[in-house]
Amino acid sequence: MNETSVLHRIQGLPWERIATVYARIALGAAFLSAVAGRFGVWRGQIRPELSANFMKHTAELNSFMPAAAIPFLAWAATAAEVSLGVALVFGVWPRRVAFGAAGLLALFGTTMLIAEGPKSPLDYSVFSASAGALLLGLRGSGRGASRSADVPL
Repeated sequence: MNETSVLHRIQGLPWERIATVYARIALGAAFLSAVAGRFGVWRGQIRPELSANFMKHTAELNSFMPAAAIPFLAWAATAAEVSLGVALVFGVWPRRVAFGAAGLLALFGTTMLIAEGPKSPLDYSVFSASAGALLLGLRGSGRGASRSADVPL
């Protein structure tokens, strides 16, 4: 196969669609991985309760909230991450879910920024992931559909 035919085959691939699916699955997997870590899945010590470290970190990041609200915030964040992660991986309501993921990540990043300074959200690429999710939500369908419609990506 000569160089011209290889280039033609590469140029003929649906790169926008490939990139969109890649971004959607990567974001979804990141949400699900974070939750798996909270429940000890990555260490092989699966437990039904949220880890004490996650509760402590939630309290530190939300020090302005009453202590009684911390378990709710931790479980709400976990539920949101599971819901968004699964929806992203399986492509359910892709645009709405991408916007929700962008908002949640921006909220997480802002909270981290206020509580810990810029290093933590930048080291964990929270704002980068939020921007990627926003771009995913803004992405057109490429099929002439309305930009506000939920179309499979």
